[in-house]
Amino acid sequence: MRTDGGNGIHTECKIGRFVLHTATRHSEYTSEVTHRSVLFFQESRIVPEQCGNDLSSSWQERRSKVAEAFRHAWGGYTEQAFGFDEYHPVSKTSLNIIPKGMGYTIIDSLDTMLLMNLTEEFNQAREWISTSLDFNQPSAVNVFETTIRVLGGLLSSYHLSGDKLLLDKAVDLGDRLLGAFESPSGIPYASVMLDTGKGVPAHFNSGASSTAEATTLQLEFKYLSYLTGDKKYWNAVEKVMAVVDKLDKLDGLVPIFISPESGAFWGDEIRLGSRGDSYYEYLLKQWLQTTKQETRYRDMYDEAVDGIKKHLLSKSQPSHLTFVGEVNWHSGSKEGKNFSPKMDHLVCFLPGTLALGVTLGEPIQNNPNLEDLQLAKELLYTCWQTYTATVTGLGPEIVYFNMNEDEKNDIIIKPADAHNLLRPETIESIFYMWRITKDPKYRDWGWRMFLSFEKYCKVASGGYSSIDDVTVREPHMRDNMETFFLAETLKYFYLLFSDDNLVPIDQYVFNTEAHPFPIFNKQWDATE
Repeated sequence: MRTDGGNGIHTECKIGRFVLHTATRHSEYTSEVTHRSVLFFQESRIVPEQCGNDLSSSWQERRSKVAEAFRHAWGGYTEQAFGFDEYHPVSKTSLNIIPKGMGYTIIDSLDTMLLMNLTEEFNQAREWISTSLDFNQPSAVNVFETTIRVLGGLLSSYHLSGDKLLLDKAVDLGDRLLGAFESPSGIPYASVMLDTGKGVPAHFNSGASSTAEATTLQLEFKYLSYLTGDKKYWNAVEKVMAVVDKLDKLDGLVPIFISPESGAFWGDEIRLGSRGDSYYEYLLKQWLQTTKQETRYRDMYDEAVDGIKKHLLSKSQPSHLTFVGEVNWHSGSKEGKNFSPKMDHLVCFLPGTLALGVTLGEPIQNNPNLEDLQLAKELLYTCWQTYTATVTGLGPEIVYFNMNEDEKNDIIIKPADAHNLLRPETIESIFYMWRITKDPKYRDWGWRMFLSFEKYCKVASGGYSSIDDVTVREPHMRDNMETFFLAETLKYFYLLFSDDNLVPIDQYVFNTEAHPFPIFNKQWDATE
């Protein structure tokens, strides 16, 4: 059942004696506990598939395998690295990004635990947050990574659990991050000192910030304003978008760096891979998050999609795979130059975003505009081919596409690009495409991909590791388990094999770290 009342969104799914209540928006932020505590989750086990009836036993079994994979990863972490930010499962070692840690792995994993009904693991993580997490440290942290992983993880887990400890921590962190926006232009500095809130510019490119990083804070800060009623978070990220909106672009496409000092783009590289990707993702999702009230973001998104089609799309040879390349561009020019047939794995977020932009999370038959959906299908097929082209069944970090008719292979994998970091982008788009089209091949693709992760990346003593080379039968493990494997990759696998009622995509937006936020109440207005 979903009801939209005057104070916020309320969703519930009745399971025997158990009712999972999501958090509602506070009219103002106070210290009063207004929601159930996390101990509520000890009353009964959550069995999300009971909320619907379209999940066959075979998919339930596969979903259970994904939950087992999460427990294996988390079990290794808790035994060998608990409380640390980074986990190195092969050497059984750990590392903090700052002296006392930021809770990267723990907080990034929280909502995955809640969705998988891992009560014991969640309570273990919550106890660490309650007793050990301290943001008041004299250290600089990356604003983007801290926002999407830690702030986003706290906010989504608060929404799912109603545990106000998590919102308290989110407010504390959000206040510390705000100092990064105190630049001459309002474009945030790349890093911020946690104890003083002083922004710290990047140590390269004349201090320019990544465009994607500066424009991929908006969902989190807007949701924090929505929950607390304090507009300062909203205003900070809206100013960023106002600056970007006024800048000259290549048919909606933007260079991958922007200066906090001048507010102008820096450099001439345009790509949808690293430092560019989530700018486009968050244009669409900001519009969706605010119940389609901020129409300029839909307009900016549509213009950018047209720009992608005009300047970045191409076909490989000999199989005519559709892919997204890269260009250079100078302000004032109407064309890009030096097209490169290079595509990062990160670009594989795009098929899912395109499909969401067409259907808004609703079934495909409800929407007649299928041009972008067809493009999404073609791009996802290409992403899938980067997996099937390797002996491991896993995709590399970067591929190049052959443009020469005389060559026989469409996909070129250079040795320096052959590693796999357990990234989520392809399974993310597979998840969206399954939810929207219901074509069973997408679940099959996802299962084959999951089995490849199990075969080549699973560490027997606990955890999963990235690998050096997806093109060899016995790849070497790189000894690193990125937090996004727990936050994103395994979550999207789990949701792919779950009923649609578990995080319905017409009622939620995922941040770029796969933390689900509810779509705002239509009656809420940030300008009030």
